[in-house]
Amino acid sequence: MSKVTLHGIYDDDEQLKNGAIKIVGMGIRVKEVFSPFAIHGIDPIIGIRRTRLPICSFIYGCTGALLATWMMWYMMITDWPTEVGGKPNFSFLVNWPAFIPITFESTVLCAAHGMAITFFLRSWLMPGVTPKNPDPRTTDNKFLMLLEVNKEDLGKVEAALRETGASEVNVK
Repeated sequence: MSKVTLHGIYDDDEQLKNGAIKIVGMGIRVKEVFSPFAIHGIDPIIGIRRTRLPICSFIYGCTGALLATWMMWYMMITDWPTEVGGKPNFSFLVNWPAFIPITFESTVLCAAHGMAITFFLRSWLMPGVTPKNPDPRTTDNKFLMLLEVNKEDLGKVEAALRETGASEVNVK
């Protein structure tokens, strides 16, 4: 069985969701959806599992908190030990209010930068990499449903896409 790539282009996100429901109901897997903004509720329709990005963000934040704690310990104990106001150098019980802002800011900094880098790597948005977007109009005002179907199912899938409001159906 040979497969054909099919692009169903929609003008409205609700029409795309209805089209995806119908296509998935026919037993055809939606490979990808391209849109100019996030379409809420499309993930469970086309079978995308929940992302593990919050776990990555937590790990990046913990890394930032540990780096901040290590940095404060190094600066106050090893590099330049200074007694300020008669307080011990590194006692969280006595000095914890002074350590909170640095720890918080470092946590946020590492989590934000780590997530931005993860987003660029996961999305293949890097210099020198050709974008995977099949139709540049999906960055402006069109919604594209990418399907891979068998050649014998091509006619009924095209008809189903047009029936659900696709403004264009392109066979690639």
